[in-house]
Amino acid sequence: MRGGRGVYLSKRPPSRKSTERAEGQQGVGKNERAGFPEKGRPFLFFRIDNRARVCYNKDMATRGKFIVFEGTDGSGKSTQMRLLGEYLSEKGIPVYSTHEPTNSRFGELLHDCMAKRIETSEHAIAALFAADRLDHIQNPEYGMLKKLEEGYTVLCDRYYFSSLAYNGGFVPLEWVEELNRPAMQLLRPDLVVFLDINPEESMKRVGRRGETERYETLEKQMKIRNKFFEVFEKYRGVENIAVIKSEEDKARTQANIRRAADALF
Repeated sequence: MRGGRGVYLSKRPPSRKSTERAEGQQGVGKNERAGFPEKGRPFLFFRIDNRARVCYNKDMATRGKFIVFEGTDGSGKSTQMRLLGEYLSEKGIPVYSTHEPTNSRFGELLHDCMAKRIETSEHAIAALFAADRLDHIQNPEYGMLKKLEEGYTVLCDRYYFSSLAYNGGFVPLEWVEELNRPAMQLLRPDLVVFLDINPEESMKRVGRRGETERYETLEKQMKIRNKFFEVFEKYRGVENIAVIKSEEDKARTQANIRRAADALF
C-alpha cells in the first residue's frame, strides 16, 4: 500500500467551462458482482450522479474534477494514473497528481508502518490515515481543496475507500467509517477508478519488487479485495465508482479509464 506533495502536469489552469453529465446506473451481472466485468464489458459504473458530489467551489465553471484511483497492491494504479494525467494534460486540462499516504509528517509515519519499521495496531494505523487525509484535503499550502479551487483536476492514488477496505478488513468497518466521515463530508470524488486484479496476480506483481509491506500477503489481499466490493455495494447510490479490469495490456486498461474520465468533462 504505497503512496504528498503533488505533481503538476500543467502549469496554469486555463479559463474554461466544464459540463457535467449524469449517467444512469447500469445493471450488474453475476460475474460483475463477483468482482469482474461481464464478457464484452471491460468496466462498469456503480453510479454516476451529480447530486452525490460535494460542492466545494462556488464557481462551478472553473473548479477542477477530483478523480481517485483505488485497487489492491500491484493493480497498476500509479502507472494508469500517470497515463491519465498525461492524456488530460494533452487535452488542455490542468492536472495535479498526488497520493496517500502523503509525504507529510503523518505520511512519513505511515510509510514506516507499511514498511514494518514501526510496529503498531491496526486502530492506530487507521487513525493515522484519517489524520493524514484531513491534512491532505485542507492544508493551506498543498491541500486538495485548494488545488481544486484553483482549477486543477486532482488525481489521487488512494483515498478513503482504501481505509475502508484495508483497515476495515481488520477492525470494525463502522469504526473506520466514523474516522473518515469528516473527509467524506469535506470532499467526495467525482470519480473513483477501481482497478481490479485477482489476488494471485496481485502477489506476482508485488513479488517483482523484491520486498513486501504490511498488507502484502495472498490471504490479506484476498480479504482486502472482498472488502472493497462489500464497501462498494454499501455505497451504491452515493459514490461514482468505475470498476475496471487491470489487464497486462496497459493501453487497453487506459482506454477504459479514459472512457470513464471523459464523461466528467
